Amino acid sequence: QVQLVESGGGLVQAGGSLRLSCATSGRTFSSNAMGWFRQASGKEREFVAAISWSGSSTFTADSMKGRFTISRDNAKNTVYLQMNSLKPEDTAVYYCAADTAPFPHRVPDSYNYWGQGTQVTVSS
Repeated sequence: QVQLVESGGGLVQAGGSLRLSCATSGRTFSSNAMGWFRQASGKEREFVAAISWSGSSTFTADSMKGRFTISRDNAKNTVYLQMNSLKPEDTAVYYCAADTAPFPHRVPDSYNYWGQGTQVTVSS
């Protein structure tokens, strides 16, 4: 059974940091790009960041550039999202996803495996 399990979410004050992890199991995704998306209450799912299969290429949404960093450790089957300088508008459920291709995309339709999400709440 393929699983993507996010962890590391929680409640943090504005300006704080969180590190999300996404542990995969059931199959290897070392040849697949991986991505993070988020969905705030009442809003559509939004691209956050993505990373190529090797980790050599990354993409981050403009509103998060300089604050969020995606990385991966294929030996540990884990993808990370380091989030710094958090703002109340970053409050959302954050989802990890596996792309069907080795190089990442910004659209959810390119991803065929998803985690259950982890809540991030940033208080002002």
